[in-house]
Amino acid sequence: MRFINSHSGEKTMKKHVGAKKTELLELPRVSDRITFLYVEHSKINRQDSAITVTDRRGIARIPAAMISVLMLGPGTEITHRAMELIGDTGTSIVWVGERGVRLYAHGRALTGSSRLIERQAELVSNRRSRLAVARKMYQLRFPGEDVSNLTMQQLRGREGARVRQVYREYSKKFGVEWTGRKYDPADFESGTPINQALSAANVALYGLVYSVIVALGLSPGLGFIHTGHQLSFVYDIADLYKADTSILTAFEVVSQLKPGDDIGQKTRLRMRDTFVDGKIINAIVRDIRSLLEVEEDLEQIPGAQVIHLWDESGHLVRYGVNYSYF
Repeated sequence: MRFINSHSGEKTMKKHVGAKKTELLELPRVSDRITFLYVEHSKINRQDSAITVTDRRGIARIPAAMISVLMLGPGTEITHRAMELIGDTGTSIVWVGERGVRLYAHGRALTGSSRLIERQAELVSNRRSRLAVARKMYQLRFPGEDVSNLTMQQLRGREGARVRQVYREYSKKFGVEWTGRKYDPADFESGTPINQALSAANVALYGLVYSVIVALGLSPGLGFIHTGHQLSFVYDIADLYKADTSILTAFEVVSQLKPGDDIGQKTRLRMRDTFVDGKIINAIVRDIRSLLEVEEDLEQIPGAQVIHLWDESGHLVRYGVNYSYF
């Protein structure tokens, strides 16, 4: 690679340092990656094809391509070289608040094709198709029942009753008092132990769902049930799994708390253990495929690197051609 020496103007050769950029086909499939890594009060750098995490205990090396989502908590510093690797490998990165309970911002993951986001936009932009997808989302929560003729208002009512019942059942099962979902996003400590655990567990779930959505080339903001937020589709998909993941985990953690335990940390670790077998990642990919009625493998889309130009006739034309000669 050539560059100009700013002092002399002389052209010199710059030698590539470190590992080469990973090719798209070399990247692990979404379902082959581990879940998420939460880091706080540490410095993140890069060494070859791994990121390094340094804190007072020492240095840990993690293969970046095997992480679905990297969650950065307070006191975290990250270098430009580390972000370069994270971008190359398609690892999602989110900045979260203390104890990992607030999601402030997220980085862009590697996306090779616009085919899926076009399908998502097509479905969400039409009232009839959007309603059909929303109903299918609710149908997944009521297996064995037919909700195809219910209005959105009726579906919201059914869902509210289902979630309240889930809370009551887990409260009874684990012996944890439940008085309702009450929390202040700006003050984690003000919530009851179960509400603190629910907040931490839900953010961990959102991070994982977000990582799968963007890794597949979909928009996290184009939701079918939720709307108007940059993570609307993340909330849509995450709600499908809360009862069996974040809500269950939160009640389990609180039922086993000991004096002095860090609720946020214990909840994140338990969520990691819940995700580690990869089953929920496979479920997310499978359910998104079904909801959007996409036949091809979402992780092996043919022509992922092919670019065309749009034409009003409805046909695509070749990219990279100078049409002034035609």
